[in-house]
Amino acid sequence: MSKSFISRRDFLKGTAAAAVGAGLASLGGMSVFADTKETKAAEETAKAAEKGEALYTPGTYEATAKGIGSDVKVTMTFDESSITDVKIDVSGETKGIGTEIGEEMEKAILEAQSPDVDAVTGATVTSDAVKKAAADCISQASGKEVVLAEKEEAAPGDWLGEAPEIDDKDIKEELDTEVLVVGCGTGGWITAMTAAEEGAKVLVVEKRETPTNIREDIGAINSKLQKEAFKEFPEFEIDKTEALQEIVRYASGYVDSDLVKTWIDNSGEMVDWLTDLMESTGDWTMSLEGGIGDQKHPERDKAFATGHSPHKTEAGEKAEVTTGSTFQKHCDDLGVEWKLSTELVKLEQDKDGKVTGIIAKDLTDDHYLRINAKKGVIMCTGGYATNTDMMLALQPMTMKMKANVPIGSTADGSGIKAMLWVGGEMDPCHASMMFNRCSVLPTETAGYKTNGKWFWFGEQPFLKVNLKGERFCNESGPYEFMLHSMYMQPYHTYCDIFDANNKEYCEQFEEVGCCRLFPFDNGAESNRDYDSVWQSMVEGENSLLETGFLQKADTLEELAEKLNIPADEFVATVERYNELCKKGVDEDYGKSPHRMTPVDKAPFYGIRTCAWHLTTLDGVRINKNMQVIREDGTVIEGLWATGDCTGGFFANNYPNLFTGLACGRTMTFGRLAAKQVAKL
Repeated sequence: MSKSFISRRDFLKGTAAAAVGAGLASLGGMSVFADTKETKAAEETAKAAEKGEALYTPGTYEATAKGIGSDVKVTMTFDESSITDVKIDVSGETKGIGTEIGEEMEKAILEAQSPDVDAVTGATVTSDAVKKAAADCISQASGKEVVLAEKEEAAPGDWLGEAPEIDDKDIKEELDTEVLVVGCGTGGWITAMTAAEEGAKVLVVEKRETPTNIREDIGAINSKLQKEAFKEFPEFEIDKTEALQEIVRYASGYVDSDLVKTWIDNSGEMVDWLTDLMESTGDWTMSLEGGIGDQKHPERDKAFATGHSPHKTEAGEKAEVTTGSTFQKHCDDLGVEWKLSTELVKLEQDKDGKVTGIIAKDLTDDHYLRINAKKGVIMCTGGYATNTDMMLALQPMTMKMKANVPIGSTADGSGIKAMLWVGGEMDPCHASMMFNRCSVLPTETAGYKTNGKWFWFGEQPFLKVNLKGERFCNESGPYEFMLHSMYMQPYHTYCDIFDANNKEYCEQFEEVGCCRLFPFDNGAESNRDYDSVWQSMVEGENSLLETGFLQKADTLEELAEKLNIPADEFVATVERYNELCKKGVDEDYGKSPHRMTPVDKAPFYGIRTCAWHLTTLDGVRINKNMQVIREDGTVIEGLWATGDCTGGFFANNYPNLFTGLACGRTMTFGRLAAKQVAKL
């Protein structure tokens, strides 16, 4: 089968497009990427079209391609000269995101007579899988291998565009409320419940069919749970000034210190309120994640016991409740109104620039509606992790470090863009929350076009080597420090290496936060336990070992071969590392002694690791009252915001050793904004 590139404009015209050689990239004598040869297939197709010859063998063809969470299936029917029907099955993709694009992509491919169509914003990975499978169907029908042309990457600024113009005659519905909450996830739930408790009439707009659950690591300082723990564990107590300085240091000063102080001073009250709400149902109990690491051998980077997590009681387990169902019942009791499957189009302003409401689109039948907010609009729309153009323009390094896994933010930046259109100022520095919990196959490397698998074990500070088989940094510390060190290595990818004693070592590490695999010092449960993690990696159905991501070997040489890294360099690295472990002193990179664990008992394990991208953390600037501000610091009247669509709190990286900081910030600021707006 010959190979050709096709495009929307060129396919029916038969314009030739030569294949571009991908080139053979090699590392340590081993091939990392496959070669693509140029052919004259497109020219042959053009000649056939000019002669009126058949382009296809009539019939129906099927193909699949890997999406973000499933195999996407495309079925296409052809006559001799055209595509006559397209059917797409994306039912296994992310609910409310990838699962919603089938009909839109069917129509686009049929109209274009080509798979080279625009991806659906917010569902880029699923869109790319659809296009790849469609190209496969055309290859089968034409007898010529069709290769999709590479999409031009966005240049800085291309992502913003202009606010859409919606004619009043196209607006079919108008609603009035007092407090309008746009977006319902970690921030939206807290905001809506608080505003309703304060007596306001509340309407929530959410583009998904159902709101998402909250993230369940909630950061706060001086909650009742913490104060009680201080009696037995005084080392848990947090100095507010020290916490402020640490968060500022993580961001190299690119934060609004007053915002950080606002979280420090108000987060405890928010968690107390949330604890009372959840525990009153009988379905939940809230616990403090009480751990700050080994105090005999302090780490380079200090940990703070800020995390709080809800856990189900026996009654909650039986009832199969979720945080979402718990909050939904409370909202229903308070009379909160909803517009689900409704997408924000833009904010509306009066002649003085005050935000008065929004124009939205009801996705059930594609009609526009206007929603007027008497007291104010509170934006809880999230970041822009799924907006490829924004990510490429604002965070190109993140795109090189990450691989796609079906867990993380589904936000597409629409809320940020809407606030910028009405005059908001964007953060000067961009940031993401990335964890080193993503794995790729031994033949693959990091990058946003690579589909990986979730690897919860990745944050354990075992030996890590680059693709040359060499150790390159202190493996212990904030997740993103490890990933940023990874960025400086070949192909932005490294290998996690551990041996048969890994369970013993995981307990010895005294990890904190969500990566801890054993109960905390105060007895609180960890998010996941060691045995469940090991099951997903090694023993369970579709485990990382079974699917070829995790490699297991009886010798170090065999493990290197399976990981596609140079054996001699790797063995020398392990031998050096084991010597340092025996000394109890990391003379090379300064890792703490209790985390210097040798790799000396078979079987040995290794896996290629890169970044799991949860969410973006930069957004539109707000003041300490959660009001959106312009470049000159003045407020945009009528507009408040919280969460990942806002800025001023993070820059460069995420301070994950303040467990639950992002979630706690979002909830605290949502609660404060709701109280202010409700009182107007």
